[in-house]
Amino acid sequence: MHATDQTVLLLNCTLKHSPAESSCQLLAEQLLGGFAAHGADGDIVRVVDLDVAPGVDADMGDGDEWPSLRTRILDADILVICTPTWLGHMSSIAQRVLERLDAELSTTDDAGRPILFGRVAATAVLGNEDGAHKITADLHQALNDVGFTVPAQGGTYWNGAAMEKTDYKDLDVTPDAVLQANATLVRNAVHLAGLLRQHPYPAPPNG
Repeated sequence: MHATDQTVLLLNCTLKHSPAESSCQLLAEQLLGGFAAHGADGDIVRVVDLDVAPGVDADMGDGDEWPSLRTRILDADILVICTPTWLGHMSSIAQRVLERLDAELSTTDDAGRPILFGRVAATAVLGNEDGAHKITADLHQALNDVGFTVPAQGGTYWNGAAMEKTDYKDLDVTPDAVLQANATLVRNAVHLAGLLRQHPYPAPPNG
């Protein structure tokens, strides 16, 4: 455990508006506590509470609230996307976040590197059906595509028993396997963010 000056932003991609209870919110809060124990300051945003317009531009206009959220993402050293599982897939909110991040592919920093280079991303997936590994794979690939770096074992998840109604938020005790996965995610994300700050990716030859 060590102190850092890193910042972390967790995006809760539940379909439930505040103040409805959300398993994703609970897991995000657990992860946030882990980051805080490592000295990384952070916050959780429930994306469905914002008016994030569909599209692949940084600003879609007409009341689009993505630009302010985008600023918070760019200001964070670590981004964590938390999503439920619906019909075997990530939520539509998580998919929209990925689609809006696509705009960053054409944005570079002063050295000519994609603007998301140097930032770390991790994921958390919840659900009462199979699909967590597939969703994690899709998220990690997309986040890497737009420029984030994913740490070793940078995904945590919980799947309830198939075709039952118990949610993560209804558990009396968080399973040890989830606690261990959460701790590994946090520890490795903080470590990787520190390394990337000290040793940034090289600029392109014409950067």
